[in-house]
Amino acid sequence: MAEQSDATVDPTGPILILANRLPFTVSRTARGLERQRSSGGLVAALEPVLQRRGGTWVGWPGLALRSRERLERVDEPYDIVPVSLTETEVNRYYHGFSNRTLWPLFHSFPERSRFDRRDWQTYGQVNERFAVAASEAASGSDVIWVHDYHLLLCPTSVRRLAPDARIAFFLHIPFPPYDIFRLLPWDREILRGLLDCDLVAFHVTGYAQNFLDCVERRLGARVDRENLLVEHGNRTVQVSAFPIGVDVEALEKRARAAGPVPEVPNERVVLGVDRLDYTKGISDRIRAFERLLELHPEHREKIVLLQIAVPSRSQVSEYRALKREIDELVGRVNGRFATATWSPIRYLYRSLPIDRLAGVYRDAEVALVTPLRDGMNLVAKEYVVCQVGDPGVLVLSHLAGAAETMREALHVNPYNVDETAEAIHRALDMDEVERRMRMNGLQRRERRYNVYAWVRSFLETALATQRVLRPPTDSDFAGWLAAFLQGHRLALLLDYDGTLARLADHPSRAVLTADMQRAIEACDARADTDVAIVSGRSLEDIARMVSLPDLVYAGNHGLEIEGKGVEPFHHEDLVHYRARTEELARELEQVALDGAWIEEKGPTLTFHYRPVADSARRNMLSEAARRTITAAGYQARSAHDALEARPPIGWDKGRAVLHILRSRYGPAWSEDVRVIYVGDDETDEDAFRMLSGLGVTFRVGSADTLTLATRRLPNTEAVGALLQWIARREDREPQAPRPR
Repeated sequence: MAEQSDATVDPTGPILILANRLPFTVSRTARGLERQRSSGGLVAALEPVLQRRGGTWVGWPGLALRSRERLERVDEPYDIVPVSLTETEVNRYYHGFSNRTLWPLFHSFPERSRFDRRDWQTYGQVNERFAVAASEAASGSDVIWVHDYHLLLCPTSVRRLAPDARIAFFLHIPFPPYDIFRLLPWDREILRGLLDCDLVAFHVTGYAQNFLDCVERRLGARVDRENLLVEHGNRTVQVSAFPIGVDVEALEKRARAAGPVPEVPNERVVLGVDRLDYTKGISDRIRAFERLLELHPEHREKIVLLQIAVPSRSQVSEYRALKREIDELVGRVNGRFATATWSPIRYLYRSLPIDRLAGVYRDAEVALVTPLRDGMNLVAKEYVVCQVGDPGVLVLSHLAGAAETMREALHVNPYNVDETAEAIHRALDMDEVERRMRMNGLQRRERRYNVYAWVRSFLETALATQRVLRPPTDSDFAGWLAAFLQGHRLALLLDYDGTLARLADHPSRAVLTADMQRAIEACDARADTDVAIVSGRSLEDIARMVSLPDLVYAGNHGLEIEGKGVEPFHHEDLVHYRARTEELARELEQVALDGAWIEEKGPTLTFHYRPVADSARRNMLSEAARRTITAAGYQARSAHDALEARPPIGWDKGRAVLHILRSRYGPAWSEDVRVIYVGDDETDEDAFRMLSGLGVTFRVGSADTLTLATRRLPNTEAVGALLQWIARREDREPQAPRPR
């Protein structure tokens, strides 16, 4: 028996559904606004849960509401929050970025993707609007459940607006492999949007693994592939697979109740049911059916391909071209093989009511479900559930997500026309014992994992106590660095505040722990390793804080450099800015209110606003300081709750790192020396940029901003563990030459 349709999720609290569309479409008529309820399985599955728990559905109603129009509550047992979109926004956010960029790319058709910055910008703006609506309606909700590719950026905005919310995301289409996903110019922004969730879920494990590949390789995030966890700053994100099911009980009832349907001819029926889309493989399916008639003429005048194509996106030229191609293929095959009393293909360009479709499913002897790529494909599951009589056979593309669990189907490569033709032949000739065995296995699984079980398991995971990814270990560091370092000299460059020492409310309190001090000493004690500290502090201050005489120290973001193996360096233009920096400090004193203060460091200074308690006041003072710094002709660079004021002399940590490397190892340093740089804020991004492709870089701390670093580390403790591994690692290969 199928599980009960009302599911068994414990009614502990309301949930908020955030989807592109509301559970109904609104149209404007002479009688006012009228609704047509969606018939999809998602709505049918979620409504019972919303009814039991209470909650809210946020989405677009399908048209722009006028100033005085309101969606009145009718009979929904939950709240409805419409998000209004203009016609331009629909064109750019929905038809543009969602369906001309993401849809083809995620289905592994990159040649069909269009990358338009205006579409991307509108997509971000619309996602922000959805997030604002959700955050305003989310009070008391146990979880905010975001759905599908239209809202990939929403979690970031929701996290900002409701930082304590439990956010979960489900992608209803495939997630592409790394080599395809990285074609997207905004791939890192999309990944960060998803990682602001507590749970990110896909139909099948393969898509989850693709996602883990991308976050590791594009964001440098640490992943646990065995437990499907991602470290995102100081948070751990759970990644899971939940194959969606169908409403088994309802479909079985419809299939049993359906009488003879006029769409089913007298011949044996091979059935295709698809939305008209290039991902569905309809053209290749027709070619495979044509090939079947060529290879196996015994089936002529005995079978028919009934292809139902539901109109879709007819305003898009590519879809109109696809319809013309299918029309021509159908005409060609019928022209080749039709007789006076038989046509091999019956093609219906329309949708069928679900009661009628259930009868079509029931009476078809073979279902040909052969998408070129599909997130899941519920047609395959609907066909199986509706086989309530003499069972038919499911021929299924192995490129559909459903193939991962529907093992008893006959799997085919939809691009292989001959293979698909032979699979149809095998299905038509299969004896009843094998047909029943295969169909029984498929049906048992669909009953057990129906759409209500999908909702229940998803919510149970979303609401479960969050798992935490263990701290990085030697095995992590070895996997990242062992091959990279083997046989080479290492230049280890380290920022100080937030990297070696925890950030403190005053720089004087940001001191090294005894363990960190020992780890730095142990690294420097290795014959093949040279350590440099690159800091925004003054040269004198950073040398005093670390207090290890054999290191190289770069202060004031590298404007001053001294230490073992390098000639002392003081930027030649510094002499021109010391007096001007003192004058700037006096001007900044005027805005250093409510605890804000100025740290003078010779040629540079830092405006600290961490002590300012009120966040709005903090933002106001920092902006005032930024204006003052810029007006004085200095560079204003953001740091942790601070602004760095630097002379406009074209020097930063990146150039300082390059100077240290060339000074110590010569102009060909990259041939003999491996470089690791570890830093924690925006000033270190200059070094990450300079070392891109030349070394391994680590960004420490929060994942709130994008980084050019190769990898991320969560905190200073992880930096200490990295240094300990570097100090005790084995390297049996010959070492590269020592510094000059």
